Amino acid sequence: MWVVSKNEQPTLNNFEFSVVSTNAQGREVSRRRQQAQQQLTENLGYGVQLEMVAIDDGIFMMGSPDSEAGRSDYEVPQHLVKVAPFFMGKYPVTQEQWLIVAGFPQVNRSLNPNPSRFKGSNLPVECISWYDAQEFCNRLSQQTGREYRLPTEAQWEYACRAGTTSLYHFGEAISPELANYSKNRNRTTPVGSFQVANNFGLYDMHGNVWEWCADHWHENYEGAPSDGQAWLGSDNDNRRIIRGGSWNNRPSFCRCASRNDFYRDLDDYVIGLRVVCVVPRTL
Repeated sequence: MWVVSKNEQPTLNNFEFSVVSTNAQGREVSRRRQQAQQQLTENLGYGVQLEMVAIDDGIFMMGSPDSEAGRSDYEVPQHLVKVAPFFMGKYPVTQEQWLIVAGFPQVNRSLNPNPSRFKGSNLPVECISWYDAQEFCNRLSQQTGREYRLPTEAQWEYACRAGTTSLYHFGEAISPELANYSKNRNRTTPVGSFQVANNFGLYDMHGNVWEWCADHWHENYEGAPSDGQAWLGSDNDNRRIIRGGSWNNRPSFCRCASRNDFYRDLDDYVIGLRVVCVVPRTL
């Protein structure tokens, strides 16, 4: 018997979180408590929830300027993108969330209920392919009657920046006290363990695990859409976008603008996922 049903309405509420700013050395210079927007809480069953944060629509500059330290040619040209409102996972998908959704009825393919190298119920799931991530979204959508999917690359960067234009949503530098990167811990960390979010109330957007996006890989932004939709169709159809960097990557790979790719049918212990949902503001 599934707890989540198409007739069940998720819980909507507000929440508070901490936001910090850093200086050029990555030292924290300010911290404040902030009230969040609407949060959608999906009850998956067995006491496990999926928390989704409302992201308002807006326009932002995607990519990096020539002056940005650590940038790559993959991140140009900078271009304005208009993004429609959506909900995004407050955290990367955890192993306990994955386990439950893997038990939902199959849509297109089977799922390993316990694929991760680093074991822990509140650790991010990893060792999943892009196809596995898609199946997770499809099962969740089928079970709830709401449209869950992988974020587009534009949605991901818009959500990560949360109104900022700096290298990281914290500022121009990060530190091991604020994120998991550069093999500082040599493994993943529990989601939200740094207890610091961005201005939208999203956690772990820098480091921990790379996050699959819906888009096909393109070498740069020449011809990229400006409406926030997934950019599909390319000579690299077998490669998909990953964002955010991981516990294994140096800081430059964890920047808001940093982008990378991986083969859609392969998995790795540095790659997980975070989901988005397109639903009305009031359900």
